[in-house]
Order: sequence, then C-alpha cells, then structure tokens
Amino acid sequence: METIDKELHSSPFPPPLQGTGEASPSTTISPFPPPLEGTGEASPLEGTGEASPLEGTGEAVACHLLIVSAPSGSGKSTIVNFLMKEHPEFRLAFSVSATSRPPRGEEKNGVEYYFLSEEDFRRHINDGDFLEYEEVYEGRFYGTLKSQVEEKLAAGLNVVFDVDVKGGVNIKHYYGDKALSIFIQPPSIEVLRERLIRRNTDEMAQIEQRLAKAAYEMTFASQFDRILVNDDLEAAKQEAVALLREFLNAENTETTK
Repeated sequence: METIDKELHSSPFPPPLQGTGEASPSTTISPFPPPLEGTGEASPLEGTGEASPLEGTGEAVACHLLIVSAPSGSGKSTIVNFLMKEHPEFRLAFSVSATSRPPRGEEKNGVEYYFLSEEDFRRHINDGDFLEYEEVYEGRFYGTLKSQVEEKLAAGLNVVFDVDVKGGVNIKHYYGDKALSIFIQPPSIEVLRERLIRRNTDEMAQIEQRLAKAAYEMTFASQFDRILVNDDLEAAKQEAVALLREFLNAENTETTK
C-alpha cells in the first residue's frame, strides 16, 4: 500500500463538473458558483472572517473539509465510515446530499438525504445554493447544499464528503486550501474487477460498465491532493488517519500563527 502525493495546481484545473456520487452522467449543466471568498483562511463563518468557537471552551477552532472520492469498489465508504466511527477526535460530520427523488422505505429527511421537490431543487440551482449537483435522469437531481455544509462548519465540526470524482473536484475548487481531497485508488483495474466479482451484487455486464467508469474516474486522480492506493484495507485505513491528522494539525498550526 502506498500514498502518492500530488500537487493540486501542477496541471491546469479542468472546467467545473457537476457530480454527486451517482453513476449516471449529467444531462443538465449550470454555471459553477464562484469560489468562496477568503478560501484558505481559518473562518468557516460566512462573511465574518472568524473561526468557530469549540462548544464549551470559548476557544477558536479552525474547521475544515475532507473530500474522499474513488471508483466503485475501491473502499471509499468503508474508509469514511471508519474515520467517523473510530476517530471522534477529528470531529467529523458527514455531508448529507439533497435529492429530488422521493424517500424510499424508511428513509428520513436529513438522514439519508434532504428530500426536495423538483421545483424546489431547480429553485436552489437558480439561486446558486449548491456546491455541486447533477441531473442523473430527467428531473432526478442530486447535489450538495452549501447551507448544510456551512452549518456544520459553524458548529465547530470538520465536514467529510463521500462523493464521486466530479463532485470531489468541484468541492475542492470551491473551498481550496480549507479542504483535503483524497482519491482512493485500487491497485489496478484487474484487482478492481476481482473485488466487484467477489461482492456478488452485480451481473457481469454491470461489472464491466463499472470498470469502464472506473477507468474514466481514475483519470481525475491527479486533481486530488493525495492518492491513496488501497491494496490492503487495514493499512489504507491507517494511512487515511495519518493523512487527515497531518492536514488538520498543519492547518490548525497555521491558524494560530
């Protein structure tokens, strides 16, 4: 297992892309919102320039964002869940996406998704309320609302995103140095094929479609701050912990200077 460092600005940044973690390509594209003014500073509070106080301490805390993206089957969600459950010291809050589809089964608003009508979703698009969004089918939208992210930052929490590569690139572009973006990469397409077959959840035709999409998604890896090659899950978990701890410590040290 190895970690490959990449300089985010070593190559020209691609045009903003809409994305949410869903497999289908976008059919509707809107102008990407401008970068957040003051990106890279300690403040998550919009328009204040101040860091959030940690509840009960009165001390200023610089809050940041962790963006994790990967092809399907690379271990992304497993690593994110591990960070959130096993490392409370990171004060991670999961970013909940919005969707225009109706709830399924026992899904609850604000837990699995924020459920919006198509009309309300389009209104938020027109108002520039999304960090990123995608129309995966006609009238079926998914996206990340700026407001729910800013609320978590203002509460003194670090926000973690489990998103596809397009959404990850957009969110990093928006927040800049306040965000650490990690691309979880399988050792090879062949290893990924074996993993998907072992999961036994898809027909071979679907697996081949996922592999084709994975090959495309891996072309975005250089646009992330770090590439973590997951050839051993337990080692990858620990490497993710080390990367996040290094980032948060460095950012908090910079804030206190």
